[in-house]
Amino acid sequence: MLELRPSCEHCNRPLPPETTRAMICSFECTFCRDCVTELENVCPNCGGGFTPRPVRPAVNRRNENYLGKYPGGTRVVHKPVDMEAHGRFAAGIKLISPEKR
Repeated sequence: MLELRPSCEHCNRPLPPETTRAMICSFECTFCRDCVTELENVCPNCGGGFTPRPVRPAVNRRNENYLGKYPGGTRVVHKPVDMEAHGRFAAGIKLISPEKR
């Protein structure tokens, strides 16, 4: 089950469970859409690409699978990216589509 981290790892902008502005990589590194654009769709932690984070249902529509039973995460991961170092890292892979990295 996705952790639904509460904020962007780079800028620390709040990303509540209901937002559509959260983006994640396959390791659940979580960034806001603005930072993903700035990072050129290259995760600074793994080199993968990002996809929109799904929104967990707010109400119980079926089988207790909703925010009330499974709330968003509270663990903040805030480690601002060194953009100069990231630029060097991303330069070699940003033109490769994420599914081929």
